[in-house]
Amino acid sequence: MPSSVRREIGQLLIGSLPGTTITPELRSLAREFQLGGVIWFARNIEAPEQVAELSHDVQSLAQGLPLWVSVDQEGGRVARLRAPFTEWPPMAVLGRSGDRGLASRFAAALAAELKAVGITLDYAPVLDIHTNPKNPVIGDRALAETADEVATLGAAIIRSLQDNGVAACGKHFPGHGDTSVDSHLDLPIVEHPPDRIRRVECVPFRAAVEAGVAFIMTAHVLVPSMDEDKPATLSPTIVRAVLREELGYDGVILSDDLEMKAIARTWTPADAAVEAVAAGCDGVLICSGDVEAQAATLEALVHAVEDGSIAYTRLEDGLARQRRAKERFLTTAVAPGKQASIRRVIGSDDHRRIAEEMARYL
Repeated sequence: MPSSVRREIGQLLIGSLPGTTITPELRSLAREFQLGGVIWFARNIEAPEQVAELSHDVQSLAQGLPLWVSVDQEGGRVARLRAPFTEWPPMAVLGRSGDRGLASRFAAALAAELKAVGITLDYAPVLDIHTNPKNPVIGDRALAETADEVATLGAAIIRSLQDNGVAACGKHFPGHGDTSVDSHLDLPIVEHPPDRIRRVECVPFRAAVEAGVAFIMTAHVLVPSMDEDKPATLSPTIVRAVLREELGYDGVILSDDLEMKAIARTWTPADAAVEAVAAGCDGVLICSGDVEAQAATLEALVHAVEDGSIAYTRLEDGLARQRRAKERFLTTAVAPGKQASIRRVIGSDDHRRIAEEMARYL
C-alpha cells in the first residue's frame, strides 16, 4: 500500500483525548496517520477559553485537511458544554411546542456557541422517535413521539445548524427509539418488520437527507428482520442497502462509539471498525481516549484494505465523502477566540431567552 494511502486512512477515525492536553502518544499517531477528527467530552473541558485553545491546538495534528472538532451537544442530559455555556432544555420541549421557528432559533444559537470555541461538528439532532416510554437511553432526548413531528423539527435544526456553519449529524439510524436496553451497556433489539421501520423509523432520516445533513450516525441495535446477525453499524444491508441506496444518502455515514458494550461485548474496536467500514460507514468513533485502541484500529483498517476485507473502492468512497464534507464546512482555519468575544457569545442574553422560551414546555 502506498504510504500516502496508509496515512490517509486516518481520515476515517474520529478519536479522543484522555484529558485537557494533546498527549505525546496522540501526536505520534498523528505523525503516522492523517487523523479525521476528535470528539470532546466533559473530561476535556474546563472553561470556554480553554476549549477554544484546545480546539485550535488540535489542528496542529492536521496533515493537509483540518480535523473535525466534534461534541455531543444536544441539550438536556446530553450536553458536554455546561454553564457558562447556555444550558438548553431537553429536545422533547420542542416537540411539545410544535414550533419549527423556535427549533431553528435554538439551533442558530447553539451553532454560535460551538463556533465560538472552535467546534465544527455536533452530533445532533437525535432523529429517534420516542415510541417506547421504557427506553432508558433516548427518552426526552427525542424531539417527539411521532415520525412526522421528529422529521419536521429535526430538519429545521439541521438546516439552521448548517446554515450557521456547524455540520449536523442525525442519529441513530435506523432508529433507537423503540428499544428497552441502553446500547452503552448491551445490544438492544428492534423487533419491528422492515415495512414498519421504513414507514415510521426511517421518516425523520429521509427528511434529514432532504435537508442535506452532513453526517448520519448509525445505531448499535440489532434488527433481526433486516439482519439476523449483525448490529446496524456493522450491517451492509442496513448501512449500504437501506441508508445509502434506498434513502439515497450521499453524505458521511459515521459509526457510534465502537467501545460501547453493545459492540464491545463481541468485537474489539479494531475488528468492529473493519466491519463498519466494509459495511458502508465512512468513519468510526472511538471515545475512551485510549490512543493504543485508536492506533490498533487504524492498523486494522490498513491490513483490511491490503487483504481485501475492505475493497479499495470502498476506502476511496469513504475518503472522498470525508473530503467533500470538510471542504463544505472547514474552509477557514480555526482560530482561538479572544476571551471577550467568547464571553459575548456563550450564555448571552439572547440565547438565555431562547432557552427560557423552550423551558416553558417542560
